[in-house]
Amino acid sequence: MNIFDILLVVPTQYTLAFTNLGTKDLVSLIHPAIAVILVFPIIGIVSNFAWQTRQRRLAIKDGKKSKIPSVVGREHVKLGRWLTGSVVGVNLIGLAYSIVYKNFIINFKRDSLDTNQAIIITLIFIATIASFIMLFRAQPKLWRGIFATLSGMGLIILGAQEGVWRLSDQWYWSHYYYGMGVSLLMIFSLAIIEDIYKDRSNRWRNVHIMLNCFALLLFIGQGITGARDLLEISPIGK
Repeated sequence: MNIFDILLVVPTQYTLAFTNLGTKDLVSLIHPAIAVILVFPIIGIVSNFAWQTRQRRLAIKDGKKSKIPSVVGREHVKLGRWLTGSVVGVNLIGLAYSIVYKNFIINFKRDSLDTNQAIIITLIFIATIASFIMLFRAQPKLWRGIFATLSGMGLIILGAQEGVWRLSDQWYWSHYYYGMGVSLLMIFSLAIIEDIYKDRSNRWRNVHIMLNCFALLLFIGQGITGARDLLEISPIGK
């Protein structure tokens, strides 16, 4: 086979790889694709900065001169905010896919769609996104608490809708519950950033460390359960 045959065969193979995927299948890939391309790389970077920040802080506390630059703390916070936004965003995309395709469209075809309920769910989506955006901008503790609560409540309400595959009877290895748990932890971490730097007793810092160590375990579980769930998705055709 010469180079010209290869150049003709390769694009054809890639095209055939998508011929059995319909629109619904391609849309379903948005959630895992963003998670792999964006979320998990940021997790690694944020974890690395978190480790360096702690090592620098411990060295300074012991009166030693750290070789780790002071900028790691600021970078950790900045990328942590990016991580929170991407995690919650991917969660909302997954919920939107499930609710639209497995609830709205199916019930519409069956002529059993509750229009009022669909409108309410759509408004909850909008309110959740708006609350989450405002959480990034809020400074006073009261407003951070309000917007964090509204964002978390919105995710929980949306996750309870028909069409969302929760695997509730096996919650201990459910991709949904892992994702919801880590999203709520990210929202909480974002809400207490200001308190971490103002608390001289380091209470909030220690809470942040413990919760995010648990979140890291949930992220690992997300990778495993997400890959498992993809194996159960079959092409449905165009």
